[in-house]
Amino acid sequence: MKKFGLGVLLGFLASWAVAFAATSAGHDGAFWNKLNLSAKDGYVSGYSDAMKVSVAQLDSLTIAANMFHWKGAPKIIHETMRQLSTADMTPDQIVKRLDSLYANQKYSELDLGEALQVLTMRAHETAVPAVATPPRMK
Repeated sequence: MKKFGLGVLLGFLASWAVAFAATSAGHDGAFWNKLNLSAKDGYVSGYSDAMKVSVAQLDSLTIAANMFHWKGAPKIIHETMRQLSTADMTPDQIVKRLDSLYANQKYSELDLGEALQVLTMRAHETAVPAVATPPRMK
């Protein structure tokens, strides 16, 4: 019985140690603001590379959607591809936009991945068309 109790205690301590060691540092505004320009460029380049791989994987999902006749899948997949792609912005532009985003204190807790997605969506936004004047009644 003592060995069992000791085993439970050691198991609990080991799991606590692993859980404590696994806590990750948040990649938020505070993290971003501590990075130098070179590290920011590297982070953005790595993120862009990862998103290229993710977008390439969505191509295989498109094939499956066509094969299984999933309604609405092409629209959803296209929108997801558009939101993941950072091809419309250069790394310098992304770094400058992240710097300006995280300069605002209310965005400081926003995760870097989420912030990059917000910037990507903003880059894809189109200008709101001018409101047409209604035709006059005769």
